[in-house]
Amino acid sequence: MTTEHRALRSELEALTTEAFRPELSEIDTLSTLDIARLMNGEDAGVAGAVALRLPEISGAIDAVAARMAQGGRLIYAGAGTAGRLGVLDASECPPTFNTAPGQVVGVIAGGPEAMVTSVEGAEDSAELARKDLDALGVAATDSVVGVSASGRTPYAVGAVEHARALGALTVGLSCNAGSALAAAAEHGIEVVVGPELLTGSTRLKAGTAQKLVLNMLSTITMIRLGKTYGNLMVDVRASNEKLRARSRRIVALATGAGDEEIEQALTATGGEVKNAVLVILAGVDGPTAARLLEESGGHLRAALATAAG
Repeated sequence: MTTEHRALRSELEALTTEAFRPELSEIDTLSTLDIARLMNGEDAGVAGAVALRLPEISGAIDAVAARMAQGGRLIYAGAGTAGRLGVLDASECPPTFNTAPGQVVGVIAGGPEAMVTSVEGAEDSAELARKDLDALGVAATDSVVGVSASGRTPYAVGAVEHARALGALTVGLSCNAGSALAAAAEHGIEVVVGPELLTGSTRLKAGTAQKLVLNMLSTITMIRLGKTYGNLMVDVRASNEKLRARSRRIVALATGAGDEEIEQALTATGGEVKNAVLVILAGVDGPTAARLLEESGGHLRAALATAAG
């Protein structure tokens, strides 16, 4: 074993997420139901660990929303499971919130291939992270969120360090206290979920915690940007039959209008849910609704207030 390998082993052994739990050393002899109960019990504590970090999470969200309101992007960067979770969250923003192409982006060490298979060595390269961010043209209005369960992954740490040097807002999300990733970012979020059921398998509790935090980052940021009206997804993109049906239901819930009036409003606004709600509630035509929303920065409540005079 080389000196480098010894150092890495020592580093991993010091991480909470890598800790060995001797009380679970005979888990493979248990019944399937008992193992399922153990896993369920482990998962039950994840939300509580996230709750302890809500002040840091909300601070990061407000900072991200402020940058995005100026035209910036939200960019996730990670390797392995963490990278895949970032790509997943980014990919769900266009249909849910009608975000513009490239407004929310996920980059993963090793590129698209790494979404479905392991790309050896990619997570160990800070230089690769720098190249990936440079390919996106990261600027000061952007926000870069490095995601890493260990908090030491060179790709995630390198992405945050490079983004910060470029003047971008930086967030470091990890599952170990005192992580290099949190230290490198302006906003450090360390959700300590403890050792995993399977030693070092951070796709489990750590992955669940990261998913919960990423849900908050994107969802609450979009709420702050006016992408919702109450708890209704008024910016939903109706790209299939299910979403078209959902669009009609959202307009109905927001306005109480009947089917015929809803269809007329959606037709007048080219299927834009937010515009259709404004047409019905403010009694304006399609072009006026579009103008009012543009003037209000896309915030429906503000547009309704303007229309009401």
